[in-house]
Amino acid sequence: SPTKGRVEIEGLQNVLGALKQSKQDRQRVKRMTATDPVDVSQSSSSLDGENDPVSFVLVSAAPEALGDFETPFGEFNGLKRQGEYMLREDFPSLTHTVLQFGKFDDNFVEESLDINLDFEVHSEDDKTELMKRRINRRDAARAAVDALTNDEIVDKTVRVWTASRG
Repeated sequence: SPTKGRVEIEGLQNVLGALKQSKQDRQRVKRMTATDPVDVSQSSSSLDGENDPVSFVLVSAAPEALGDFETPFGEFNGLKRQGEYMLREDFPSLTHTVLQFGKFDDNFVEESLDINLDFEVHSEDDKTELMKRRINRRDAARAAVDALTNDEIVDKTVRVWTASRG
């Protein structure tokens, strides 16, 4: 329904707000029931424990994956980047990873290829090459699950792909 808002913005904000509230509630209960108040880690601003997985993995599209087009709520890439920004800036106490996937392509990209991660910011000159990046949907799902426990990409935005069509 158009009156319910944008999934990429209001929907994401609702999910993140509920996740943050749940983690805060668990910390509050833990503090109230702790026998040794020094034992409870209150000094950290993070809502995650030392061995917790990443709180939130945001599956997004790489800026060049689908191109620029208008939706009823605004430009597609603009909405995606706005959701990513909100996750980083409005919910800093939640550990996160933003995965910007290349174009999904199950017909020409075989499954179970090595997953590539790109941390670099690219110039406009790289756009043609970046548009060739593809990933099979099953590999994308595998990358999202792996991101929950990959310490190297915590609180980072990475582009993800497995193959390109030449």
